Amino acid sequence: MQEERIDWPDGAKMALSIVINVEEGSEMTVARGDRGMEPVDELGVHVKSPIRNYSNESNYLYGIKAGAPRVVKLLRQYDILASWTVAALSLENHPEIAQAIVELGHEPVSHGWRWVHQFKMDEAEERDFIRKAITSIENTTGSRPYGWLSRYLLTDNTRRLLIEEGFTYHMDDYSGDVPFWDRDCVPGKPIVIVPYQLDSNDMKMWTDPAMTPDQWLHYAKRNFDQIYSEGIQGNPKMMSLGLHLRIIGRPGRIWALQEFFEHVRKHSDIWVTTRNQIAQHFAHVNPA
Repeated sequence: MQEERIDWPDGAKMALSIVINVEEGSEMTVARGDRGMEPVDELGVHVKSPIRNYSNESNYLYGIKAGAPRVVKLLRQYDILASWTVAALSLENHPEIAQAIVELGHEPVSHGWRWVHQFKMDEAEERDFIRKAITSIENTTGSRPYGWLSRYLLTDNTRRLLIEEGFTYHMDDYSGDVPFWDRDCVPGKPIVIVPYQLDSNDMKMWTDPAMTPDQWLHYAKRNFDQIYSEGIQGNPKMMSLGLHLRIIGRPGRIWALQEFFEHVRKHSDIWVTTRNQIAQHFAHVNPA
C-alpha cells in the first residue's frame, strides 16, 4: 500500500498548520434571535429553554478579553504563521481580533457568518449565509476568505456554493494528512480539500474533561513527531492544530501551547504556514 505524500517547498519535512477558531461573539443566544442558549459550554450547563445563559456568554467573552492577548503574544514570540477560522460576526463584534489578524499578516478563513449550524439551511439561505460571511470578513480584515470551515456539518449544496462564490479550498474533511482535489462536485471547477484534524484540537479539553493540558501537549507533540518522522523517511505530510481563544488562552493551558511552539522551533526544516498557502502549493505541484 502506497503512503500519501506531498513535496513541500525547500525540502521541508512537513507542513504545520495552526488554526485559531474565533467563535466568541457569534455563538447561540436568545439575544441574537436564537431559540435558546449555546450548547457548547465548559460549565456543562445547558437548559432547553428560551433563556439567556449569561454565565456561558461571559465564558466566551473570556477568549476575547484574556485569551486572545496570550495567544497573539505567543504567535509573535515564536513567529508562527496561522490561519484564523473566524465566524464573521465575531470580528464585527470584536474588531480588535480582526486588527490583530491584519497586523500579524495572517490569513482569515471563513467559519460562517455566525457560529451556527448551516446544515439546516436550504440552498438560498446557505448561499446568503456564505455571501454575508465573505462581505463581512472583507470589511473587517480587508481580505476576503478563500477557505471555509463549517460548524460541524454541511449540506449537499455547501461545496458547490463555495466554488460558485470564489472559494479555492475547503476544510470540512478529516480523511487524510495531505490535500487533494474534489473534481466531482462541480464538473470543470475543482476545489482543493485541505483536511483538518479533530483529534489534536484543544476542544478535547472541553468535550473530554479527562484530557488535561499535559495530556493534550503530549498528544500534540507525538502527532508532530510522527509526521516529522514520516517526512524524514520520504513521505512528507501536514499536521493541523486547532485552537480556541477561550480554551487554550486560559492561564492553566497557555503554557502547553508555548511548550508545543518551543518543540516546533527546535526543528529548522518545518514549513509553518497558512492553509491558503498549503492549498496554493498543492495546486501548483498537482495541477487540476
